[in-house]
Amino acid sequence: MENSGFMTEVELPTSTPGLRRSLKLRHLVLYGIIIIQPTAPMSIYGVVSNVAGGQVVTTVLIAMVAMLLTAVSYGRMARIYPSAGSAYTYVARELHPLIGYIVGWAMLMDYVLNPIICTVWCSVACNEMVPRIPFAAWALAFVLVFTGLNLRGVQTSARVNAILALGMSIVVVVFLAFGIHYVATVMRPHGGEWLRPFCDPATFSASRLFQGTSIAVLTYIGFDGISTMSEEVENPRRNVMLGTVFTCFAIGILSAVEVYVAQLAWPGRERFDAAIVDTAFVHVALRVGGRFLFLLLNATLIVANMGSGIAAQFGAARLLYGMGRENALPRRFFGVVSAKTAIPRNNVLLLGLVTLIGSLLLTFERGAEMLNFGAFIAFMGVNVAALVHYKIRSKEKVLMPALIPVLGFLVCAFIWLHLNHAAQLLGSLWLAVGLANYFLMRRRQVQRSGPAAAQ
Repeated sequence: MENSGFMTEVELPTSTPGLRRSLKLRHLVLYGIIIIQPTAPMSIYGVVSNVAGGQVVTTVLIAMVAMLLTAVSYGRMARIYPSAGSAYTYVARELHPLIGYIVGWAMLMDYVLNPIICTVWCSVACNEMVPRIPFAAWALAFVLVFTGLNLRGVQTSARVNAILALGMSIVVVVFLAFGIHYVATVMRPHGGEWLRPFCDPATFSASRLFQGTSIAVLTYIGFDGISTMSEEVENPRRNVMLGTVFTCFAIGILSAVEVYVAQLAWPGRERFDAAIVDTAFVHVALRVGGRFLFLLLNATLIVANMGSGIAAQFGAARLLYGMGRENALPRRFFGVVSAKTAIPRNNVLLLGLVTLIGSLLLTFERGAEMLNFGAFIAFMGVNVAALVHYKIRSKEKVLMPALIPVLGFLVCAFIWLHLNHAAQLLGSLWLAVGLANYFLMRRRQVQRSGPAAAQ
């Protein structure tokens, strides 16, 4: 019977190098925290505050619950398919190869855009501080750093991640210390004012709260990157699940604390002007800690974006490897790893080139708008795959096999439908290109197998 897609199993020669299982649970959590960033809510804080009328803490916590549902589905599917292909593999094998390819292609846009917008943000920030060096030179420098570190292998990336996580965590603690001191000595909230970051009766409305939540979900984008390393993890059936859930929970609690202190210092009733809404958290830092904290937080956000860009490129290279190994992309280029370093070197180099070109063509705002389009298609696909596997096909008993993935799917679908129209249009064009590639690859596959079939 003819295979309906690209999931035909092809045995690799025993001498073909593979990925090494060298990562522990702590490495997964560190990797997840870096790609999401301990400073994750800072870049969207002003927008969420204005949209939700304050209540930023509540939007972050609601978003955490939503993402935890999807994180459970990711973890459960990684137990069944400990593969570098992540969402692509789960959906392709549980639903259909074509649907899996669409999910993988959509998720690839997410991973490709992440290092691009990180490069753009870092380059713009550095260019403003040192204008004598042009933007393009900064972009080239950051791309070389991202690519060079990923070419050195998994263990090098894990050590760099640990250093970045430690540095950002220290700065978050410094901000919290300044913020708590400012709130206690200047703002001096009393009574119900302590609860206004959760719910302010003067500005609360359900529609505004949920609209703000749809933006606050951006705080968690990237947690799915943990599952792309399933083939490099010790005990993946246990650790990928725990690493994904622990990462979402840790980021959620940390983010809630950050925005709670920030909103006490700058109450939600004080709307941010359009000129500062995108950098609102930095201006909160200026208010509570002066010029020192303002500069420190700016520098930290540069480092945070560097860490996110490195980790996203890391995950994208392994996603391409998973798709190439199963013939969804040309196997000879994408489906191989270096015998010396055990990493998909071709993919890392290609992504470096794409990141450089993209950083010269895209603005940060447009790239960020497009990023969620692919991410939520992947999230919806994984929730459906988990539902089909554990509710219909598998006899394995798990907690709430239908309710968790159904709720995860509905929340993700709600968010996806409320994305910016320009992002939906550009994302649809990306999917159209992917489908054209799919059918072209399929046609070539059929042509190559034709003579053999005729015999």
